[in-house]
Amino acid sequence: MNDVAELKRYVEVHARGQRIEGYRDVLARIVSDDGDGPGTWVAEWSRAGEGFAEQGRWLEASRHFAMARFPFVDGPGRRRAAKRCAQNLERWRRHKAPGLERLDVELPQGTVRCWSTGLSTAQPLPLLLISGGIVTVKEQWVPALLRFRRLGVAAVVTEMPGVGENTLPYDVKSPGMFSGILDAVGDRARTDRTYAMALSFSGHMALRCALDDPRVRGVVTVGAPVHDFFTDARWQARVPRITVDTLAHLTGSAPDRVLGDMADFALGDDQLAALDIPVHYAASLRDEIVPASETRRLRDHVRRLDLLEHDDVHGAPSHTAETQLWCVRALLRMDQPRGPRAALLDVMWRAARVRRRLTPG
Repeated sequence: MNDVAELKRYVEVHARGQRIEGYRDVLARIVSDDGDGPGTWVAEWSRAGEGFAEQGRWLEASRHFAMARFPFVDGPGRRRAAKRCAQNLERWRRHKAPGLERLDVELPQGTVRCWSTGLSTAQPLPLLLISGGIVTVKEQWVPALLRFRRLGVAAVVTEMPGVGENTLPYDVKSPGMFSGILDAVGDRARTDRTYAMALSFSGHMALRCALDDPRVRGVVTVGAPVHDFFTDARWQARVPRITVDTLAHLTGSAPDRVLGDMADFALGDDQLAALDIPVHYAASLRDEIVPASETRRLRDHVRRLDLLEHDDVHGAPSHTAETQLWCVRALLRMDQPRGPRAALLDVMWRAARVRRRLTPG
């Protein structure tokens, strides 16, 4: 059972990022995370999801069910919500986005389930890999594939090991998952020009993968742990319970020892210095999950760093639109630096920055 106040606080960035209608009304009805009866986290999000499903608004339904299973599946209620999330996303795809395709990648450790667009043996395009963090299922990202398809790239969206339908274990070898996906689509995409938009903990995976796989030519991430999160015991003592419990669930460790067990995940200074690719990193100055020392370490050692800083908490929920534009702008600057789309995104991002400064609160 999760702390309801903490659930409400950490779900906001996901609700705002997906433009979920009336999410504050749903949160106001939730008083418990004990089981799945009326007034509980699972029941109220699921009830809202079923309402949208009955209206044929399957994408909105899927988003609400994704929130119902947040932060991870810990019982039958969240398991049902996760299933309904995937079912409604599939109905939306069939009716509204038939060009999107399922991609299942079988690896020795398990199955990585993905959605894709733009893969073609006749006209292989540069590849964009998309992944969220430890609480984000791939269904939350699938609609973005429609936008990226217009940017002249092939794209694959997946989820971290242990999250959603991904059956791989989350361990120090997990970054190899990205290379496995590249191997699977190597005949349908320009995988030698692969860019990763990998947020939070999957950003850490992408950086580590890039050290070993030269096909990864750039990484865009938001609030990714790098080194000190995995090694600083004093900081680890302050990490929110929701993060600790989710990591324990994904790694199969116990909450009281999971962070100490992850010391080998840390990227050393020499490894960061060896990254000969552009790294675009958005940081929050009041991040309560990832320590500020990670940003200093990146500044000191990553040669091609583009850093965006927000005066915000983890995930920058008050800067969602600005961060989304910045991420797409970063991708275009890596692959199409002189193209008209990159110039347009630069203008849009700067305008969003100005609007954010002029908006009260």
